Amino acid sequence: MPYEEGPYIQLACFCDQVIEDKSGALSLIRIIDTITRDVNDPSAPEEMQKFLFPLTLVLSLKSGTARGRNTLTVKPEVPTGEIKEPLDFTVHFEGEERGTNVIVRLNFLFEYEGLYWFEIWLADKKLTAIPLRVRYNRTLTRVG
Repeated sequence: MPYEEGPYIQLACFCDQVIEDKSGALSLIRIIDTITRDVNDPSAPEEMQKFLFPLTLVLSLKSGTARGRNTLTVKPEVPTGEIKEPLDFTVHFEGEERGTNVIVRLNFLFEYEGLYWFEIWLADKKLTAIPLRVRYNRTLTRVG
């Protein structure tokens, strides 16, 4: 393992929007751990149909003893257990309390109802995993 004492995870979540000021301080708007797909249609299918949903992934890492350029990988796992195409990012660590923020705007395709996991890896070291639940609600209201 390249780092015995870092990097450290300060923040790992999904949100609607993030604001990063000039100093690197973050403000997160509406942190998300559940997405509810509401369909109000008398002919709504019993099973959820695929849909795209905009998300912002926010990771804030502090170096510790980690130094230099590294590859950060996000591995999405869908409720069936299938691992989707990973996303790779280059991050740079300067050591100690200094760190890096990774802010990624995604338009993710949700194919299934259930629990999704987004594993966060640095080289061959799993740092954490972020859960995200997708729920499907059908309303079969008939008009008239």
